[in-house]
Amino acid sequence: MERSVPTTGKRRGFARRTVKAVVWDVDDTLFDYAGADTAGMRAHLVAEDLLERYGSAEAALELWRAITDRHWARFAAGEVEFQEQRRDLVREFLAAAALDDAAADGWFGRYLAHYEAAWSLFPDTVPALDALSGTHRHAVLSNSAARLQEYKLRTLGVRDRFEALLCAAELGVSKPDVAAFLAACEALGLEPAEVAYVGDQPEIDARGARDAGLLGIWLDRTGGNGTVPEGVHRIRGLAELPAVLNADTRFGAPSTFG
Repeated sequence: MERSVPTTGKRRGFARRTVKAVVWDVDDTLFDYAGADTAGMRAHLVAEDLLERYGSAEAALELWRAITDRHWARFAAGEVEFQEQRRDLVREFLAAAALDDAAADGWFGRYLAHYEAAWSLFPDTVPALDALSGTHRHAVLSNSAARLQEYKLRTLGVRDRFEALLCAAELGVSKPDVAAFLAACEALGLEPAEVAYVGDQPEIDARGARDAGLLGIWLDRTGGNGTVPEGVHRIRGLAELPAVLNADTRFGAPSTFG
Protein backbone atom coordinates (compact mmCIF):
# COMPACT_ATOMS: atom_id res chain seq x y z
CA MET A 1 0.00 0.00 0.00
CA GLU A 2 1.41 3.35 -1.03
CA ARG A 3 0.81 6.11 1.44
CA SER A 4 1.90 9.69 1.80
CA VAL A 5 3.23 9.98 5.34
CA PRO A 6 4.88 12.59 7.52
CA THR A 7 8.61 12.63 7.94
CA THR A 8 10.16 9.24 8.62
CA GLY A 9 10.76 7.86 12.05
CA LYS A 10 14.44 8.67 12.28
CA ARG A 11 15.63 9.96 15.60
CA ARG A 12 16.38 13.66 15.74
CA GLY A 13 19.05 13.79 18.37
CA PHE A 14 17.67 15.37 21.54
CA ALA A 15 14.93 17.46 19.93
CA ARG A 16 12.36 18.87 22.30
CA ARG A 17 8.89 17.40 21.97
CA THR A 18 5.53 19.01 22.42
CA VAL A 19 3.13 16.11 22.53
CA LYS A 20 -0.21 17.14 21.07
CA ALA A 21 -1.92 13.79 20.65
CA VAL A 22 -2.05 10.33 22.16
CA VAL A 23 -2.57 7.28 19.98
CA TRP A 24 -3.80 4.25 21.89
CA ASP A 25 -3.66 0.51 21.67
CA VAL A 26 -6.99 -1.06 22.69
CA ASP A 27 -6.72 -4.63 23.96
CA ASP A 28 -5.10 -4.93 27.41
CA THR A 29 -4.47 -1.16 27.34
CA LEU A 30 -7.89 0.52 27.43
CA PHE A 31 -9.94 -2.67 27.45
CA ASP A 32 -9.42 -5.67 29.77
CA TYR A 33 -9.05 -8.20 26.98
CA ALA A 34 -7.35 -10.89 29.07
CA GLY A 35 -10.02 -10.71 31.75
CA ALA A 36 -12.87 -10.89 29.25
CA ASP A 37 -11.18 -13.68 27.32
CA THR A 38 -10.75 -15.75 30.47
CA ALA A 39 -14.32 -15.28 31.70
CA GLY A 40 -15.81 -15.70 28.23
CA MET A 41 -13.94 -18.87 27.34
CA ARG A 42 -14.73 -20.47 30.70
CA ALA A 43 -18.45 -19.81 30.23
CA HIS A 44 -18.31 -21.02 26.62
CA LEU A 45 -16.60 -24.31 27.45
CA VAL A 46 -19.19 -25.03 30.11
CA ALA A 47 -22.05 -24.22 27.71
CA GLU A 48 -20.53 -26.42 24.97
CA ASP A 49 -19.87 -29.27 27.45
CA LEU A 50 -16.18 -29.21 26.53
CA LEU A 51 -14.51 -28.37 29.81
CA GLU A 52 -13.59 -31.97 30.66
CA ARG A 53 -11.90 -32.47 27.28
CA TYR A 54 -9.18 -29.98 28.22
CA GLY A 55 -8.82 -30.99 31.86
CA SER A 56 -9.42 -27.50 33.22
CA ALA A 57 -10.44 -24.06 32.08
CA GLU A 58 -6.88 -22.88 32.65
CA ALA A 59 -5.42 -25.55 30.37
CA ALA A 60 -8.01 -24.82 27.70
CA LEU A 61 -7.30 -21.09 27.86
CA GLU A 62 -3.56 -21.65 27.58
CA LEU A 63 -4.09 -23.73 24.44
CA TRP A 64 -6.61 -21.26 23.02
CA ARG A 65 -4.24 -18.35 23.45
CA ALA A 66 -1.28 -20.17 21.92
CA ILE A 67 -3.34 -21.13 18.88
CA THR A 68 -4.81 -17.63 18.66
CA ASP A 69 -1.32 -16.09 18.62
CA ARG A 70 -0.16 -18.46 15.90
CA HIS A 71 -3.10 -17.85 13.57
CA TRP A 72 -3.11 -14.11 14.24
CA ALA A 73 0.54 -14.00 13.18
CA ARG A 74 -0.48 -15.62 9.87
CA PHE A 75 -3.11 -12.94 9.37
CA ALA A 76 -0.73 -10.13 10.33
CA ALA A 77 1.78 -11.47 7.80
CA GLY A 78 -0.86 -11.36 5.05
CA GLU A 79 -0.95 -15.14 4.63
CA VAL A 80 -4.71 -15.54 5.28
CA GLU A 81 -7.82 -13.40 5.43
CA PHE A 82 -9.24 -12.33 8.79
CA GLN A 83 -12.25 -14.67 8.77
CA GLU A 84 -10.18 -17.63 7.62
CA GLN A 85 -7.70 -17.31 10.47
CA ARG A 86 -10.67 -17.43 12.87
CA ARG A 87 -11.98 -20.60 11.26
CA ASP A 88 -8.56 -22.23 11.37
CA LEU A 89 -8.28 -21.28 15.03
CA VAL A 90 -11.54 -23.06 15.84
CA ARG A 91 -10.62 -26.15 13.81
CA GLU A 92 -7.27 -26.51 15.53
CA PHE A 93 -8.65 -25.88 19.00
CA LEU A 94 -11.37 -28.51 18.49
CA ALA A 95 -9.02 -30.87 16.61
CA ALA A 96 -11.65 -30.89 13.87
CA ALA A 97 -9.86 -30.21 10.60
CA ALA A 98 -12.92 -31.18 8.56
CA LEU A 99 -15.23 -28.69 10.28
CA ASP A 100 -16.97 -26.66 7.57
CA ASP A 101 -16.94 -22.87 7.45
CA ALA A 102 -20.51 -22.46 8.73
CA ALA A 103 -19.93 -24.72 11.72
CA ALA A 104 -16.63 -22.98 12.57
CA ASP A 105 -18.28 -19.57 12.29
CA GLY A 106 -21.17 -20.71 14.47
CA TRP A 107 -18.85 -22.06 17.19
CA PHE A 108 -16.83 -18.86 17.22
CA GLY A 109 -20.00 -16.79 17.29
CA ARG A 110 -21.20 -18.57 20.40
CA TYR A 111 -17.84 -17.98 22.03
CA LEU A 112 -18.08 -14.27 21.12
CA ALA A 113 -21.43 -13.96 22.88
CA HIS A 114 -19.86 -15.15 26.14
CA TYR A 115 -16.75 -13.05 25.57
CA GLU A 116 -18.69 -9.85 24.89
CA ALA A 117 -20.81 -10.38 27.99
CA ALA A 118 -17.58 -10.06 30.01
CA TRP A 119 -16.31 -6.85 28.34
CA SER A 120 -15.12 -3.99 30.54
CA LEU A 121 -12.71 -1.07 30.42
CA PHE A 122 -9.91 -0.92 32.95
CA PRO A 123 -10.89 1.27 35.93
CA ASP A 124 -8.27 3.90 35.02
CA THR A 125 -9.28 4.24 31.34
CA VAL A 126 -12.05 6.84 31.56
CA PRO A 127 -10.29 8.91 34.27
CA ALA A 128 -7.19 9.10 32.07
CA LEU A 129 -9.19 10.12 29.01
CA ASP A 130 -10.99 12.72 31.10
CA ALA A 131 -7.73 14.09 32.48
CA LEU A 132 -6.30 14.54 28.98
CA SER A 133 -9.47 15.62 27.18
CA GLY A 134 -8.67 19.33 27.27
CA THR A 135 -5.00 19.07 26.42
CA HIS A 136 -4.47 16.27 23.91
CA ARG A 137 -6.14 14.82 20.84
CA HIS A 138 -6.77 11.07 20.77
CA ALA A 139 -6.76 8.25 18.21
CA VAL A 140 -6.52 4.46 18.12
CA LEU A 141 -4.04 2.23 16.29
CA SER A 142 -4.74 -1.48 16.70
CA ASN A 143 -3.47 -4.72 15.18
CA SER A 144 -7.06 -5.78 14.60
CA ALA A 145 -9.90 -4.95 12.20
CA ALA A 146 -11.69 -1.59 12.25
CA ARG A 147 -15.19 -3.05 12.39
CA LEU A 148 -14.27 -5.06 15.50
CA GLN A 149 -12.64 -2.22 17.39
CA GLU A 150 -15.32 0.24 16.26
CA TYR A 151 -18.00 -2.04 17.67
CA LYS A 152 -16.04 -2.70 20.87
CA LEU A 153 -15.35 0.96 21.63
CA ARG A 154 -18.96 1.94 20.91
CA THR A 155 -20.27 -0.87 23.11
CA LEU A 156 -17.97 0.29 25.90
CA GLY A 157 -19.13 3.90 25.46
CA VAL A 158 -15.83 5.55 24.50
CA ARG A 159 -15.72 5.61 20.69
CA ASP A 160 -16.44 9.34 20.56
CA ARG A 161 -13.26 10.01 22.54
CA PHE A 162 -11.11 9.17 19.49
CA GLU A 163 -11.06 11.24 16.32
CA ALA A 164 -9.43 8.49 14.27
CA LEU A 165 -9.37 4.70 14.43
CA LEU A 166 -6.84 2.78 12.35
CA CYS A 167 -6.41 -0.99 12.25
CA ALA A 168 -3.99 -3.40 10.63
CA ALA A 169 -6.62 -5.21 8.59
CA GLU A 170 -7.44 -2.05 6.63
CA LEU A 171 -3.98 -0.46 6.63
CA GLY A 172 -2.32 -3.55 5.21
CA VAL A 173 0.50 -3.13 7.73
CA SER A 174 0.66 -3.88 11.45
CA LYS A 175 2.65 -2.79 14.49
CA PRO A 176 5.60 -2.72 15.02
CA ASP A 177 6.08 -1.67 11.40
CA VAL A 178 7.00 2.02 11.30
CA ALA A 179 4.45 2.58 8.54
CA ALA A 180 1.56 1.73 10.87
CA PHE A 181 2.56 4.42 13.36
CA LEU A 182 3.21 6.96 10.63
CA ALA A 183 -0.25 6.29 9.22
CA ALA A 184 -1.71 7.26 12.58
CA CYS A 185 0.30 10.48 12.57
CA GLU A 186 -0.90 11.22 9.06
CA ALA A 187 -4.52 10.69 10.12
CA LEU A 188 -4.02 13.30 12.81
CA GLY A 189 -2.06 15.67 10.56
CA LEU A 190 0.83 15.71 13.04
CA GLU A 191 4.54 14.99 12.95
CA PRO A 192 5.67 11.83 14.80
CA ALA A 193 7.46 13.93 17.44
CA GLU A 194 4.10 15.50 18.33
CA VAL A 195 2.46 12.13 19.06
CA ALA A 196 2.71 9.64 21.92
CA TYR A 197 1.72 5.99 21.63
CA VAL A 198 0.50 4.01 24.64
CA GLY A 199 0.34 0.21 24.58
CA ASP A 200 0.83 -2.84 26.75
CA GLN A 201 3.55 -4.48 24.63
CA PRO A 202 7.10 -3.16 25.16
CA GLU A 203 8.37 -4.26 21.74
CA ILE A 204 5.36 -4.19 19.41
CA ASP A 205 3.89 -1.01 20.88
CA ALA A 206 6.49 1.08 22.68
CA ARG A 207 9.64 0.22 20.75
CA GLY A 208 7.75 0.29 17.46
CA ALA A 209 6.43 3.76 18.25
CA ARG A 210 9.87 4.95 19.30
CA ASP A 211 11.40 3.69 16.06
CA ALA A 212 8.79 5.65 14.11
CA GLY A 213 9.72 8.85 15.97
CA LEU A 214 6.79 8.91 18.39
CA LEU A 215 7.04 9.02 22.16
CA GLY A 216 6.77 5.32 23.04
CA ILE A 217 5.04 4.54 26.34
CA TRP A 218 4.83 1.01 27.69
CA LEU A 219 1.83 0.46 29.96
CA ASP A 220 3.13 -2.32 32.21
CA ARG A 221 0.03 -3.21 34.21
CA THR A 222 1.57 -6.44 35.52
CA GLY A 223 4.44 -4.61 37.20
CA GLY A 224 7.00 -7.18 36.09
CA ASN A 225 10.73 -6.79 35.86
CA GLY A 226 10.98 -6.99 32.09
CA THR A 227 13.63 -5.06 30.20
CA VAL A 228 12.52 -1.59 29.15
CA PRO A 229 13.58 -0.77 25.59
CA GLU A 230 15.97 2.18 25.34
CA GLY A 231 14.20 5.50 24.86
CA VAL A 232 10.85 4.10 26.01
CA HIS A 233 8.89 5.26 29.05
CA ARG A 234 7.27 2.67 31.30
CA ILE A 235 4.20 3.44 33.40
CA ARG A 236 2.39 1.10 35.78
CA GLY A 237 -1.04 2.63 35.26
CA LEU A 238 -2.75 5.36 33.28
CA ALA A 239 -2.79 7.73 36.25
CA GLU A 240 0.93 8.23 35.53
CA LEU A 241 0.38 9.19 31.90
CA PRO A 242 -0.33 12.95 32.19
CA ALA A 243 2.96 13.52 34.02
CA VAL A 244 4.89 11.72 31.27
CA LEU A 245 3.18 13.69 28.51
CA ASN A 246 3.75 17.01 30.25
CA ALA A 247 7.39 16.33 31.07
CA ASP A 248 10.22 17.78 29.01
CA THR A 249 10.84 14.49 27.22
CA ARG A 250 13.69 14.05 24.79
CA PHE A 251 15.20 11.21 22.84
CA GLY A 252 17.93 9.72 24.96
CA ALA A 253 16.06 10.40 28.20
CA PRO A 254 15.88 7.61 30.80
CA SER A 255 13.74 4.73 29.62
CA THR A 256 11.51 4.62 32.69
CA PHE A 257 9.41 7.23 34.41
CA GLY A 258 9.20 7.77 38.12
